[in-house]
Amino acid sequence: MINILLAGVGGQGTVLAAKVLAQAAQEKGWQVRTAETIGMSQRGGSVTSHVRMGDGDEEVFAPLIANGCAQMIIAFEPAEAARSLQFLAPGGIIVCAKSAMQPVTVALSGSAYHPEVLLDALRDQLVDGRRLVVVDDVELVQELGNRKALNTLLLACAIKAGEGVLPLSLDDLRAAITACVKERFVPLNLRAIDIVEAK
Repeated sequence: MINILLAGVGGQGTVLAAKVLAQAAQEKGWQVRTAETIGMSQRGGSVTSHVRMGDGDEEVFAPLIANGCAQMIIAFEPAEAARSLQFLAPGGIIVCAKSAMQPVTVALSGSAYHPEVLLDALRDQLVDGRRLVVVDDVELVQELGNRKALNTLLLACAIKAGEGVLPLSLDDLRAAITACVKERFVPLNLRAIDIVEAK
């Protein structure tokens, strides 16, 4: 069983990223279950997507990942990585974007949270073989020229970082993108994968 948790903020493409992962797994003939906990996502709130894949002939009976059972967390920003830490299994990987999406409450208070401080604190929490892979999303987005494909950039980084944990390839991701993404956005998302592959 492969359990992947995606955590982000409304508007970052977390739900679409989960659909793409599920599609990639289905195309391999695996059974897949997904679920989202969306909350106040339209107001910049947390969005969490659960993707459970039965690699091989394994059946998946429930869509939600239990605490301590996610082999990978793909976090679209540091605060969401910290919020989801309880789900990470021993030996699991967090793939996290480096830049922050400041919550509405922070913006209204006139102060900002500093993602590098949160990432350092997150590293200190990782024991039992857990590890953190920080993705310089600003650099990747600048190279791509469009932030709308951040979700694909992070998925591609997760596949590269998760070798042995997430048995999907970048070609599997390309096929799933073609199947799930609106036709006019497919070239942008495929280019995002190419950029990560070249790194």
